[in-house]
Amino acid sequence: MTPEEVKHHIKTYVIVFVALAFLTVVTVAISYLDIGVVPGIALGLFVASIKASLVACYFMHLIDERTTIYWTVIATAISFLILIFIPIGAMLAQARVY
Repeated sequence: MTPEEVKHHIKTYVIVFVALAFLTVVTVAISYLDIGVVPGIALGLFVASIKASLVACYFMHLIDERTTIYWTVIATAISFLILIFIPIGAMLAQARVY
């Protein structure tokens, strides 16, 4: 790697670190808002998912693996549908007493 590439990577990591620190402050601020339990949890989970995406994309270098991630998500969705509809089909077949 050239020194310019290293500086670019360091700059990216610093920006992500600052974003994570800011989002942590936002999460703490959300806990002090009087918006109710369900909206507070939903908002906190939304901020946490953004933070998790930043960590996964930049620190785990998954931002360069888009094709693999898409195929993994597709395979997971197909497996989920199979595992949901097989028991439902068996349950419906058993419920129909002739």
